[in-house]
Amino acid sequence: MTTAGQSKGGLDGIVVGQTAISEVDGEHGKLTYHGYLIGELAETALYEEVVHLLWYGHLPTQSELTTLRARMRAQRALPDAVLRVIRALPTTAEPMDVLRTAVSAYGVAVNIQGKPTQEQAIALTALFPTILAAFQRLRSGQEPVAPRDDLDHAANYLYMLTGQAPADNHVRSLNSYLILLADHDMNASTFTARAIASTDSDMCSAITGAVGALKGPLHGGAPALVLNMLNEIGTADNVRPWLTNALDKKQKIMGMGHRVYKTYDPRAEILREMARRASTPEFFALAQKTEEVALEEIHRRKPDERIWTNVEFYSAAVLYSVGLPGDLFTPTFGVARVAGWTAHVLEQVSNNRLIRPAVQYIGPRGATWTPIDQRTGA
Repeated sequence: MTTAGQSKGGLDGIVVGQTAISEVDGEHGKLTYHGYLIGELAETALYEEVVHLLWYGHLPTQSELTTLRARMRAQRALPDAVLRVIRALPTTAEPMDVLRTAVSAYGVAVNIQGKPTQEQAIALTALFPTILAAFQRLRSGQEPVAPRDDLDHAANYLYMLTGQAPADNHVRSLNSYLILLADHDMNASTFTARAIASTDSDMCSAITGAVGALKGPLHGGAPALVLNMLNEIGTADNVRPWLTNALDKKQKIMGMGHRVYKTYDPRAEILREMARRASTPEFFALAQKTEEVALEEIHRRKPDERIWTNVEFYSAAVLYSVGLPGDLFTPTFGVARVAGWTAHVLEQVSNNRLIRPAVQYIGPRGATWTPIDQRTGA
C-alpha cells in the first residue's frame, strides 16, 4: 500500500474512499456484490435482481422485484426531445458519443437538478438500452421500436434492436453479461461519477462523465478491439504467427492483463463458458486458441509479470454471439454498468465530502517575470 506523501502513477494502491457495493479481490480473482460471489449471481439471477442488490444492499423479495421491474419499465420510453437529438446526430457517429450526448440531453429535457435520487437512477438505467437501440435502427435506415412492457431488461434491449422476439439463449447470455459488468468497485468511470457527484452536481452530469470515461480503450473500449483482432487473425491456424509478429513489434494484445487482477479475471472465466455455448464452433475455437497462445507467449516473454485474460476478451465473443455489432460492445458495457454508477453516486451523496486529491508538483520553481520584448525562444 502506498503511504501518504508518496506518488505512484495511476493512483495504484491509493485508497480514495469506502464502498459497500462491490469488492474486487485481485490476488485471488474474486468479485462480489454486497458479499455475493459474481458467479452465483450471473448463473441464477435476473439483471433487475442485481440492480436491486446494488441500489438497496439486499436481494429483492418477489414483491420488491415486481415493484422495481414495473418502475423500470415505466421509464423506458425516450422523451421526444431526446429522440429529436438522436435523430439530428450523424448516422456515422460513434454509439458511445451518441450515448453520452443523449444522457446529457435527457438531463436537460426533464430538468435533472439537485441531489441525485433513486428515481433518477431507475430512469437512466431503464433508458440506456432505448437510446442505443434507437440510434442503431436510425443509422440502419429504420424507425426506432418502442419498448415492450412484458419483457425483462435484457430481452427488451435485444427486441428494440431488431423488432423481433429474441432467442432465449441470446437473452440468457446478455442477462448474464449485464450482471457480470454491473459494477467493479472504484474503476475509472465509477471514480469519475463519484468525483462529479461529490461537487454537489446532478445525477446526469455524473453519469455523462462516467460514459466519457468508459469510452477509452484502456477502460471499456477494448471488447470491440478484441473482435477486430480475432477477425484480423481469421483462423486458428494463423493464431501463432499473428501473435508472434504482434508481440515482436511490441503491440498490445487486447483482452490480456488487468490493473487489479493478478490472476484470471473471474468474469472472463464465466464469459468463456458462455461463449463456448453461444458461439459457433469455429469462432470459439479461434478465440480459445488465441487466448491459449497469447498467454503462453506473454508468460514466456514476461515471466515476472502476472498477466492473465481479462473480462474484455470473452465479452467480445458473447456480445458477437447475440448479434451486436462491434461498435455497440462498449455502449452495452454502459448498459450494464449504469446500475453500478448510479449506486455509487447515491452512496457518495449519502455521506458526501468533496473528492479533491493532492498531487505532487514536479515542475520548476523560482521563475521570474520577463517583459515580452526581452524574452527569447525556448
